[in-house]
Amino acid sequence: MTIELRVLRASEWDGWYDGLNLAFGGVPQSPERRELIRDITVAERSLAAWDGDLCVGTAGSFRFGVAVPGGGLAVMAGVSLVTVAATHRRRGVLTSMMRRQLDDFRAWGEPLAILGASEPAIYGRFGYGPSTHLLKADIDTSRVRLTVPEGTDEVGLREVPPGDSLADCEAVYAELVPARPGMIARLPGWERLGVLDVPEFREGTSHLRCVVAERDGRTTGYVRFRVRPTWDDAGPKGSVEVQDLFALDPASRAALMRHLFGIDLTSTVSLGNCPVDDAWQHLVSDIRRCAVRINDGGHVRLVEVGAALEARTYRVPVDVVFDVKDAFCPWNEGRWRLSGDPKGATCERTGDPADLALDVRDLGTVYLGGTRLTELAAAGRVRELRPGALAEATTAFTSDTAPWVPHDI
Repeated sequence: MTIELRVLRASEWDGWYDGLNLAFGGVPQSPERRELIRDITVAERSLAAWDGDLCVGTAGSFRFGVAVPGGGLAVMAGVSLVTVAATHRRRGVLTSMMRRQLDDFRAWGEPLAILGASEPAIYGRFGYGPSTHLLKADIDTSRVRLTVPEGTDEVGLREVPPGDSLADCEAVYAELVPARPGMIARLPGWERLGVLDVPEFREGTSHLRCVVAERDGRTTGYVRFRVRPTWDDAGPKGSVEVQDLFALDPASRAALMRHLFGIDLTSTVSLGNCPVDDAWQHLVSDIRRCAVRINDGGHVRLVEVGAALEARTYRVPVDVVFDVKDAFCPWNEGRWRLSGDPKGATCERTGDPADLALDVRDLGTVYLGGTRLTELAAAGRVRELRPGALAEATTAFTSDTAPWVPHDI
């Protein structure tokens, strides 16, 4: 059986997307959702594996800017829409698509790639490391109280149709992007994903709702959420399911959280994707009753080690030689000298002795500053070859804020 891998043709999109949807369970999708995905798909950056007329593998990517430590934006390929048909597993389809993608990213001058893994165990062998994490919580608002900062009462709140507030909300989001590594400068059209309100998203909840925070005539935050009404013999016990919450200042964030806590007929606020250092954790009276848990988020791959390490800055001056292993992208193999500080960095090949030895996956894991090199060294994934080098590099790579990818790529 011959499988042909090629760049997606626009005329093949329907068959390509049908194969993708089937691999993700085959649940029917609304026409609105399907058309929006069609609109944002970049055919020339999408791959299709065909067995005759049947699409048995899909992979897409997007070129965007991502915030990196230091506040700059780096060029990064966002990998998405990756599937292999269950009937065509273990035939090298995924490996061939990953191979083609990384070769293309390199040719296109994209030194980094990132993806959100539906199954994290898959992508490590292709050099992707879990670089960000996300926090989930179910807050028992019947027993947990908020202590809000000064100025919260000065914030005005207004409920508006999600689509009507889109421009103001996007302005808030865009202002926040440089402040947190991992945040994506959204491409045109992607903002529509945040207000897509189709039946398959509701699953027993209300339509999508949006409340904006305002100060001095300016939108300073917003929250989008759905309400799930539930009752038992004792009365109402509904939940507020939060999709997005962004704010430019502590008072606006606290005002939005307080609003969620006070929605009638509910006793739970469910947060599905927050940064692990989200400030609400320091406003609640009892963190134990918030059912906090942490999952992996964005998985980062250094496509070009030198260019990737030069694309960010470093918390303190650092001069270290990495001995990098990269079985899947051998052009990264070898020793690299990184010299950097808070103003910039250079990273070039060197013949000097190595200070630290690690796999490219581990460089991806620490790249955005959320995981420490010392953690990986304790797990045996990083070897210190020069005494003191591990501590120096660990401090240099850390970020002031926890990296976070706020939505699916």
